[in-house]
Amino acid sequence: MSLRFKLLLVALSTLALPWAGWQFVRQVELLLRQGQEQSLLASAGMLAKTVEARGIAWPPSGPVLYLQRASERIVVDGYADDWSSLRPYAQALGPSEDAQKLRVTLARDRDTLYLLAEVRDATRARFDPADARSAFGDHVELLLADGGEARRYRLTSAAPGAFDAPAEGEGERLPPHLAGMLQEDGSGYRIELRLPRGVMPERIGLAVRDTAQADATPPDPRRLIAYDDGAARSLQPLVPAHTRTRLVAADGWLVADAGRLDTAGVAARDAPGGFANVVYRVLIAPGFGGSATLDGERPRLDASEVWQALSGVPATSWRAVDRGGAVVLTAAIPLQSADGQHGALVLEQANRALPLLANRALVGLAGSTLVALAIALAILFAFGASLSLRIRRLRDAAERAVRTSGRLDGPMPLADARDELGDLARSFARLVDEVAAYTDYLRTLASKLSHELNTPLAIVKSSLDNLEHHDVPAAARPYLARARDGAERLGTIVRAMSEASRIERAIASAEAEDFDLRALVAGCADGYRALCEGRELRLELPPAPVPFHGAPDLVAQALDKLFDNACSFTPPGGWIALSLQVGATGAVVRLANQGPSLPAAMQERLFDSLVSMREGSARGGVAPHLGLGLYVVRLVAELHQGRAGAANLADGNGVVFSIAMSGMPRRRLSDGAA
Repeated sequence: MSLRFKLLLVALSTLALPWAGWQFVRQVELLLRQGQEQSLLASAGMLAKTVEARGIAWPPSGPVLYLQRASERIVVDGYADDWSSLRPYAQALGPSEDAQKLRVTLARDRDTLYLLAEVRDATRARFDPADARSAFGDHVELLLADGGEARRYRLTSAAPGAFDAPAEGEGERLPPHLAGMLQEDGSGYRIELRLPRGVMPERIGLAVRDTAQADATPPDPRRLIAYDDGAARSLQPLVPAHTRTRLVAADGWLVADAGRLDTAGVAARDAPGGFANVVYRVLIAPGFGGSATLDGERPRLDASEVWQALSGVPATSWRAVDRGGAVVLTAAIPLQSADGQHGALVLEQANRALPLLANRALVGLAGSTLVALAIALAILFAFGASLSLRIRRLRDAAERAVRTSGRLDGPMPLADARDELGDLARSFARLVDEVAAYTDYLRTLASKLSHELNTPLAIVKSSLDNLEHHDVPAAARPYLARARDGAERLGTIVRAMSEASRIERAIASAEAEDFDLRALVAGCADGYRALCEGRELRLELPPAPVPFHGAPDLVAQALDKLFDNACSFTPPGGWIALSLQVGATGAVVRLANQGPSLPAAMQERLFDSLVSMREGSARGGVAPHLGLGLYVVRLVAELHQGRAGAANLADGNGVVFSIAMSGMPRRRLSDGAA
């Protein structure tokens, strides 16, 4: 993993900043919402006290029966087709364990009251209301109460169709009998009736008598309530703008409402839309859990906020509307007095500023964070690139020092820097100086040893010569011959060491000239063909001349050394390939030969002095080879500002030696020189 990539990963840690900012925006938005909730609850409490002070009647306490408005003309026929819009709000009466046995729907058309009772009863034990046995059959008992008067009616019929139920009890304001219709189906029966015009009792109670059940529950009279237009008009001037107030009775029945939310107008003027709305809903306030049943106009509010308020605990909630991204805050408070729970007051307020402010804060935070993140990434990337470049420069200098045995073209890069890389560069420079000094010592060691060994070697040789003129036992003659042979071989080594020193000095003092490198390589190849001894010589040259500035004799000598080395390892019938290529940085001469591969450990050491892989160089060989040929090749390459290299062929069928040369530097003539 590169240093720049690591710094990029470190830079990505700055993403924690926008996350922290996002959490801050969410917390601020939550605090704003909590403040608005408390404010709306306080407004609801003040409004409830104002309603009570102005004499606007609260809903009655206790269970009630709600009288809905008929949206279409109701025909009393025992069928529920014209009750389709009202039946979803039917009320279940009876004991809690059998609450769905009787469902009642009440409707009002001007001053006429309609009743639909649906009974789930599969038995068939019914009689006419006038029959004395009807009290023991299946029927619905209806109780009407108005003021101090109360009358009971037994609603039943021996067969589907019309019936007339006489009243039990005295009263002048309640009808003496009720006419209605009864219809049956497989699950039970339905009773539909209409009270006489102008009759509007205060309380109504209903109960089911089923012969399959031993006990019968008497009717529980409940207050009859309906939507109060007068209370709605009285509430209207008390409601703030963009706020809707609803007065709710027990079980969530709507008694009066005033004001309007105008979410479409609020959304069009203030609230964000489109992508900003999605951002607000998803990133800032994803926890809206308000009941969607509060939207629209319904006679009954079946929402968790309303039920919590009806249980005596204030409640608040937020919900989003589909138009323009506005949000609605709902606050519901219980209406309690000394005589019990009187329902709840529900306030809803369309919020103008909250989504807009939160989105602006988030967008501003995102913009500034992106800019800061981009700047931080750019700075870190630039720093990483600069640091990586400096480290690569130091690495390249160290590799050049290794290839050139501790010699550098100039000063160590970054040696004058005052940071940690400068310390490392200065340490490398000291190390390179030590390596260069040790290498120079090794290079001069041969000449020093050859000079020092000449005198003792001459003494040994003269002693052996003198010893031969004396009588030596025959058994000692072989040892004397071996000593002379060893002295001769030692002399050969000393002469070779002296020759290496002379070669170094000769190469260092060579004069440069301009010549055609292509013609030089071609001429050498022509001379090598007679020396191949059955081996194939392949030649590849560029089509045009190659001007070059250097020492042609030394280049030819280096090629001779490479060719001699190739002939030593190429088997009979093998091939030798000589090529010249020109590039942007100079010329490259390659000489490849078929034969054994080079060990990996020897590829960098072959061009050192006194290193050889020939069998004659091994201990006990007849003609020791001191490995000066490839050492000369390296010196010639370095003289021409290049380097020598060796590698195995890709197919493993041989090796290739190369000399990359840029040319010897041109000497500037001093002023006045010819």
